[in-house]
Amino acid sequence: MALKGLDIFKLTPKTNCKECGNPTCMAFAMKAAQGSVPIEKCPYLSDDAKAKLSEATAPPMKSLKIGVNETEHTIGGETVLFRHDKTFVSKNLYAVNVCASCVDEKLKEIENVDYERIGERMYVELINLVYEGDKDAYVELVNKTLNKGRVLILDCECVDAARAALDVCADAKPILNGANEENYEQMNALAVEKKVVLGVRAKDIDALYDTVAKIEALGNKELVLDVTGSSIKEAFANAVQVRRAAIKDKDRTFGYPSIINAAALAKDDINMQTALASVFTLKYGSIIIMQSMSYAQALPLYGLRQNIYTDPQKPMKVEPGIYPINGADENSVCCTTVDFALTYFLVSGELERSGVPVNLLISDSGGYSVLTAWAAGKLSASSIAKFIKEFDVENKIKNRVLILPGKVAVLKGEVEEKLPDWKIIIAPNEAVSIVKYFKELEV
Repeated sequence: MALKGLDIFKLTPKTNCKECGNPTCMAFAMKAAQGSVPIEKCPYLSDDAKAKLSEATAPPMKSLKIGVNETEHTIGGETVLFRHDKTFVSKNLYAVNVCASCVDEKLKEIENVDYERIGERMYVELINLVYEGDKDAYVELVNKTLNKGRVLILDCECVDAARAALDVCADAKPILNGANEENYEQMNALAVEKKVVLGVRAKDIDALYDTVAKIEALGNKELVLDVTGSSIKEAFANAVQVRRAAIKDKDRTFGYPSIINAAALAKDDINMQTALASVFTLKYGSIIIMQSMSYAQALPLYGLRQNIYTDPQKPMKVEPGIYPINGADENSVCCTTVDFALTYFLVSGELERSGVPVNLLISDSGGYSVLTAWAAGKLSASSIAKFIKEFDVENKIKNRVLILPGKVAVLKGEVEEKLPDWKIIIAPNEAVSIVKYFKELEV
């Protein structure tokens, strides 16, 4: 049942609160009901009232923290089904299967996928440790992967092996993904004892619901749901049904993040796994497990994720700076454009195709496109001159040719006044003409 602002307002103790009846107090109650301010901000509510209201106003999907310190991630906490309704809260994470027989090879592969795109680090965040029946080998596997800067998932249904593994890594806050219909009591007790998130799986979605309900009855709500299923069709149906039940139907028994094991759904088919990972990035895997992760797989997946989990009202921007293209040095010409990510990738890509060494100067334009930035005063002769001064361009680059975007050719005269020692020329209006333009450029 949705909690209304009036419900919160009525719970305020009128005998102790001088603000009761004041519109400001009612405004706070309305904001608390919408989730924009925490209930704890009100000093007049009793602890019992705060506990009840905090539970009632919590997101329909529980928010969980896994890992510690630099490896810590938040999953869950989602409040809507569709991105156009509201920005998603916690980006999904990618994991790679690792077993005792392939640990060294897989760790090298995982470390190779680690790069930055538009201010965000793109890397494999989790390692899924597959139990193969040998407890000692599993503990050794945990030891080898423990300090690799990734959160561990203990993919293990054997209680004894899971306990031995957690004795080694519990402080790193891994996920224990091993509770099922038969062992949930022992696995739950182990997860509670070691204070780790428990992964729950079952033969079908009805059994999963019943198993989660039984674990909740034991007092544990630090759960993730493995909704993989026996087929791609079943996994997709499970993922959607769990998310809809939690958010649309407000059924908190399914109000937990989900795990999708793409490696199990498309064994040994890396291309299919990548396609599935893209599908479940959209609907609705909180953690997606792959058999492997190469740079070629990561580029489209992480690019898709960044687009989906970025606030559409906050445009993606690249960091202002000097970007040498095609081995540009201090003698290469300079070209400038805005920090809007799409513009940067279009322009830099075409510059790379031209093969001409160019120093690409990216100034702070608020994440706007060229014409929008110009209209808003974010791209002007003053802003360009300011950038060149702040980034000490004249001492870093000897060449004094600066190429402006074609769509702001009107700035040429003003820029020449601000930068009298520079030769200002105009680039084409469209990025598609850059290759031909730069190959024919004579300065």
